[in-house]
Amino acid sequence: MKTILAGAAVVAAIVTMTASADAKGCLKGAVVGGAVGHFAGHHGVLGAAAGCAIGHHRANKAERQNASQPQRSTTGSRY
Repeated sequence: MKTILAGAAVVAAIVTMTASADAKGCLKGAVVGGAVGHFAGHHGVLGAAAGCAIGHHRANKAERQNASQPQRSTTGSRY
């Protein structure tokens, strides 16, 4: 149990240090997917790979949605 907590602490530290990585969503998805895969039948690596792919897809989808919405002007009139 101590090794699981120590591993989780190391992973959390790495994720917070590399939050601005180019692989948006991959790190968070890999951590969650790895943990779920580990507890669902010792398939942590497979879960991490799937979590990375899903997290990256969702981050790209959110970025596209934010880019397609028109930006509000702060210097124009109110009416």
